[in-house]
Amino acid sequence: MNMQQIRTIAKDHGVKAGKLTKIKLVRSIQAAEGNFDCFATAVDGFCDQQGCLWREDCFKAAMQPEN
Repeated sequence: MNMQQIRTIAKDHGVKAGKLTKIKLVRSIQAAEGNFDCFATAVDGFCDQQGCLWREDCFKAAMQPEN
């Protein structure tokens, strides 16, 4: 998912994107939704959140150093 799409989702949840990185912005959205703010923490390749909107991007981001 690209940053513009993520910013739109953030706005829908009342989260101000500002200059947040993708990882921090997604975690803010997760928290606003009442979910675990765990985006990009599945460095071991395991996540039990099967229905997560961010799942595919999460695994990719977990393998990269945070900006």
